[in-house]
Amino acid sequence: MMNQAVVHTITLRDGREITIETGKLARQADGAAVVRMGKTMLLATVVSAKEIKEDAAFFPLSVDYQEKFAAAGRIPGGFLKREGRLSDYEVLISRLVDRALRPMFPEGYLAETQINIYLISADTEILPDALAGLAAGAALAVSDIPFNGPIAEVRVAKIDGQLQVNPLASDLERATLDIIVGGSAESIVMVEGEMSEVSEDELLEALAFAHEEIKNLCAGLNELTKKAGKEEKRPFTPPAGDEELRKQLWDAYYERMYAVAKSAIQNKHERKEAFKAIKEEYLNSLPEDTTVDVNLASKYFDEMQRMACRNLALDEGIRLDGRKPTDIRPIWCEVDYLPAVHGSAVFTRGETQSLTTVTLGNKLDEKIIDGAIITGVDKFMLHYNFPAFSTGEIKPNRGPSRREIGHGNLAQRALKAVMPDEEEYPYVVRVVSDILESNGSSSMATVCAGSLALMDAGVPVRAAVSGIAMGMISDEETGRYVVLSDILGDEDHLGDMDFKVAGTSAGITAVQMDIKVKSLDFEVLRKALHQAKEGRLHILSIMNEVISEPRPELKPHAPRVATLTIDRDMIGAVIGPGGKVVQEIQRNTGATVVLEDKGEFGVVNIFASDKEAMDAAIEAVRNIIAVPEVGETYTGVVKEVLPFGAVVEFMPGKQGLLHISEIKWERVENIEDVIEPGEEVMVQLIEVDERTGKYRLSRKVLLPKPEGYKERPKNKNNNNRRSGGRRS
Repeated sequence: MMNQAVVHTITLRDGREITIETGKLARQADGAAVVRMGKTMLLATVVSAKEIKEDAAFFPLSVDYQEKFAAAGRIPGGFLKREGRLSDYEVLISRLVDRALRPMFPEGYLAETQINIYLISADTEILPDALAGLAAGAALAVSDIPFNGPIAEVRVAKIDGQLQVNPLASDLERATLDIIVGGSAESIVMVEGEMSEVSEDELLEALAFAHEEIKNLCAGLNELTKKAGKEEKRPFTPPAGDEELRKQLWDAYYERMYAVAKSAIQNKHERKEAFKAIKEEYLNSLPEDTTVDVNLASKYFDEMQRMACRNLALDEGIRLDGRKPTDIRPIWCEVDYLPAVHGSAVFTRGETQSLTTVTLGNKLDEKIIDGAIITGVDKFMLHYNFPAFSTGEIKPNRGPSRREIGHGNLAQRALKAVMPDEEEYPYVVRVVSDILESNGSSSMATVCAGSLALMDAGVPVRAAVSGIAMGMISDEETGRYVVLSDILGDEDHLGDMDFKVAGTSAGITAVQMDIKVKSLDFEVLRKALHQAKEGRLHILSIMNEVISEPRPELKPHAPRVATLTIDRDMIGAVIGPGGKVVQEIQRNTGATVVLEDKGEFGVVNIFASDKEAMDAAIEAVRNIIAVPEVGETYTGVVKEVLPFGAVVEFMPGKQGLLHISEIKWERVENIEDVIEPGEEVMVQLIEVDERTGKYRLSRKVLLPKPEGYKERPKNKNNNNRRSGGRRS
């Protein structure tokens, strides 16, 4: 079969090029495209079922991003030596793409759809996460699948004070703002990223900058669609409705739905039951032989409930729980709740609650990162758990879901900005948030609880961090909109925006935004960000009443750490042959000793649970690295007896010769009559041979001279005998 590849090149504003190719690989998929920038290449495919299942109630879209290790010239670790389940990093990229694509499919399109994105060639300077959304958008653009696109994603970073699109990985290390933005030519639909306490206006500038490049990429995708001859899409007819039934139900029940929405029921389960009772009243009134489509009627009731809640907010500025748009739910928080952990906090806002713990560990607890491109270790971890009971449900306990991984990552980004420098702070820090109740924005409750728990643990964070979830309800026909602070779970579901903002009193540290409308004015974003700032500062003020700065001391049961800097050539001496020396120190003291080679010097990190173990381990290490001084007295152990003297270990790992003439002032005829192996002796270091570095010891200089003692003339062979000394 002939190669019929279609290639299109898009030029970024800085002159770099992105090439998109279709028709060469994966031709049996509904759409496939290869995106290339530098040496980084991604293959994206999309397949969508031709038929929609009759019982489909939601859009079954799955997006999987996977990095092939061969792309970076590596073989996977582990026993199987093959790519397995997606890593957390791959799950996070999959979520970024999913969130940008999902709202762009036509309403009512419920055909099972799968998108796969593979990293097939890796350039360590061109990060693939910023290209994954573009690759998926390209695959859809050259398919016949109905889609209200095209869409694209870009990374925007502020480096050395300048905004850049898809910067080099080496430059990204200097970024004060790092976000990935997805959208169409009309609007931004997804934002995710972290920053170093930037202002709201600075973030808005970055979003506008990103959207301009997204427009350029979308124009390029439209050109690709034309080149590939894929303008025509498969026929799609939205599910048929029944306008007569819809009008009948709205006329009879909408006002009752509106009344429930306005009743300001605080408990979400009670509110849900109140709405449900109206629907069940109608369904129970239907005769057994009814011709009414029950599923369609149920759908109209759900639509009525949604519109009643939206109209209440737009018309009267009243929300489901009776709050005004800018009101924050009641908050209470507490620290040091768990007596046996290193740090803990409970944060409750309305019906959302997080119990968060902090655990301090040593270097052996570092998280090992072994990806196709990204490798290394992580000293700061945040894990988020969302058990079913938090929403009053029953579900089997499995591994963390994609949602849990995503929410944990957002909270980790928010707190990372205030963590102490990893090079200077010796501890590994693990934060765990267990959500015990949930009704909106549990990820932001995790940020607040995590900040409190870190301070309770005595981790020297630079500032407190709080988070808030913002929502929006809009009416495209009239142009009206209302921005909601601290949204409920129901408001997330029925609203047009979910905008999570976390930060300190000085600025924003992390954001996550999802938009459900086709277009969003930047003035709305501006209002949402400044309203979020007010809410964030309000929450911080409550948190500061509980604890406003890190505790000056760790908890008594938290591990202590001491750091010793040693000469690089002494690392081997502390470790010992096969680790024998360091293992003996740990066994004898109960402390954990970890050594690092920093190139020019070595670092010894000692972790212990009490002062006695710490002091013993420090002394043991110092004894090893200590430099013997001539004239100093040491307590040594006789290791070996020779005809001309004894080998004495006078410091750990250091041995010298105690010559037979230096044992006592009187003449010694038989050394074994005076000294034996294993015996402790007090000796003085009297000489270090300049040529060999061997040590010469003396015992007699510590003893009083016998009365009438006369110095014997030195034997010229004495020096030769001294050469038998040892040093190790």
